[in-house]
Amino acid sequence: MTTTTTVAGARTRTSGERLPGAWGLGLRRGGLELTQFFRQRDQVVFTFAFPVVFLFLFASIFKDDVRGAGVNASQLYVPAMMAAGIMSTSFQSLGISIAIERDEKVLRRLRGTPMPPAAYFLGKIWLVLVTGLAETAILLLVGTTFYDVDLPSSAVKWLDFGWIFVLGLTACALLGIAVSSVPKSGKSATSVVVLPFLVLQFISGVYISIDTIPDWMLNIGALFPLKWMCQGLRGVFLPSSAQVLEQAGSWEFGKVALVLGAWCVGGLVLCLLTFRWKNRRDG
Repeated sequence: MTTTTTVAGARTRTSGERLPGAWGLGLRRGGLELTQFFRQRDQVVFTFAFPVVFLFLFASIFKDDVRGAGVNASQLYVPAMMAAGIMSTSFQSLGISIAIERDEKVLRRLRGTPMPPAAYFLGKIWLVLVTGLAETAILLLVGTTFYDVDLPSSAVKWLDFGWIFVLGLTACALLGIAVSSVPKSGKSATSVVVLPFLVLQFISGVYISIDTIPDWMLNIGALFPLKWMCQGLRGVFLPSSAQVLEQAGSWEFGKVALVLGAWCVGGLVLCLLTFRWKNRRDG
């Protein structure tokens, strides 16, 4: 007789039954992650509403035309907030949630099940992919409805949007997994993760126009993915006349791809070097 037991999305076997592979378990784990996320209504509302509220605030305060750029300030905020939304649903979300799960010994219990470690991370990837797409769709709807942002008119622009989204989400998700090992406890995770994310938003052109940020701040911001996500998405959704506002006077799509790709590799290396299933105090 064959029986199975479900433990946090993983199946164990008692006799004869073949255990599903990492991809199958990762898909099930992803379904569990999404179910848990959408059951917490306050978290759902805060996650999706936060960038939208900030978009409304900044776009309402700064709405004048930008001289020589062919756009107004409100339109500049839409792609920037989309980039911040992608990073929020990946870097910030994973950095905090994994730190809390580690502190509450959830990771330790999962490590003791037959579920392959890859299935856990695949579940997180499904979570950030769905929430990242939803966040981007909401901000894009708001931008096209209220701020006259035009959807890309060519397949090339949509292709650019696709690879910027995938590379940006992947890089930020990997960095989120890596930074989750920094907080000493789940209680300090929010402070540890949110502070660098907030600073990056100010020096990467999310809240302040690129042409008004000091070069030394831009150079620091250029070391991280958010600045390049903002720049790439501006290149997708804004007219070519707006690229005069960029530090290099160009969208630099090749450099955007290079930096985001490098952070995907670097983030993976950081994860492999720093990720722990147990808290430091647990040994």
